[in-house]
Amino acid sequence: MLEKLITDFPEHMSRPVNKKLPLQGIRIIDFTHFIAGPFATMILADMGAEVIKIEAPQRGDDFRQYPPFDDEIGQGAPFLWSNRNKQSLSLDLKTPEGLSVAQELIKSADIVVENFSTGVMQRLGLDYESCKVDNPKLIYCSISAYGRNGSFSDRLGFDPIAQAESGFISMNGYSDREGVRALSPVMDIGTAMMTSNAILGAIVARSQHGIGQTIDISLFDSAVVMSGYAPVQYLFSGKEPQRHGNTSPDTCPSGAFKASDRTFYINCGSNKIFQRLACQVLKLPELAESPEYATVKDRNKGRDKLFSILNAEFAKQPWTYWQKSMREAGVPCGLIRTVAEAIRSDEAMESRVVTRIPHRVKEWVPNISLPIKYSETPLADPVAAPNVGEHTLEVMKKVLGYSDMQIDDLQEAGAFGKNFAFGS
Repeated sequence: MLEKLITDFPEHMSRPVNKKLPLQGIRIIDFTHFIAGPFATMILADMGAEVIKIEAPQRGDDFRQYPPFDDEIGQGAPFLWSNRNKQSLSLDLKTPEGLSVAQELIKSADIVVENFSTGVMQRLGLDYESCKVDNPKLIYCSISAYGRNGSFSDRLGFDPIAQAESGFISMNGYSDREGVRALSPVMDIGTAMMTSNAILGAIVARSQHGIGQTIDISLFDSAVVMSGYAPVQYLFSGKEPQRHGNTSPDTCPSGAFKASDRTFYINCGSNKIFQRLACQVLKLPELAESPEYATVKDRNKGRDKLFSILNAEFAKQPWTYWQKSMREAGVPCGLIRTVAEAIRSDEAMESRVVTRIPHRVKEWVPNISLPIKYSETPLADPVAAPNVGEHTLEVMKKVLGYSDMQIDDLQEAGAFGKNFAFGS
């Protein structure tokens, strides 16, 4: 598949050389693994922060193994997606020497981000209370399943568990069967965005007030937020949200409809949009004027009949006809695409959200950009995710200033893992 990158996707356009980076000069020591933590630090790395990812020797972050795994690159595609613009340092934190290196790095850091099980960083002596002694302005962010304090702090959790326990799954799918999870790790990504936002806020607070602090982010809390306004609706009405499939209890008509050739989605979020759909697109003014469909409540009540009318009309023309007509009328609509169609769409090509970037082993690898476009401080040019320990020597010399002799002694002591070889 990767051989199609050259023909299917544009090369990443380099940022202007004279522009500064938003987080230039900020150093982050990254003790995270899997998705939520690494995606959060990648967002900050894209903004120009120096992110040094601490990984266990040899195997590294377990997320490296997620499929499809590429033997030539030595990592899976999901890891490549979530770890660009980072340096990887191989450290055995079970050795005194490896732990000492980690402590030295934290002394030089602006931010530490970790998502180990609760208690691990304390046992290692890398908790906030220990680290702030030598670095009082340190920003220390912990990501966990249910928070670092309280009676649930020992619980482990992944994205699907957060989807289940937050009520998110109960809202999705069809009413005649169990709720379904979102295949995309939406809670991990949502938690990552919460984390990066929290860290940015802490950076501003430190610049204004001269203080460091801890940040506690939980996957469960983020998942409750990601369930949208449903909890508030429940608290006002006392009614549990129901599964509506592709329709909506709040807007109507909203759902999937079939043209003569393709299925598409429309969302009439207001009475005015419905009026435009009926009059300008479908040329059915009587539909717009019918008291049966005057309000959202009325349209939801008569949804089955209304949808039958709409599908009968939409079946008369192909998608391109309806897309043009609805775009001109200002009716939100979109083709229901596959992932392959989405990343090759005109919209994706124009925004350059999917590009190809050089790789040290393969000629090119794919890259999914963040949707952030700064005018004066563009995001960093993407550099493909590193191999385990790829930057160990560079970090030891350039960041910590260690001599060759010191590095050799640490290597001999197993600080970087047994049988570690630079450049491997």
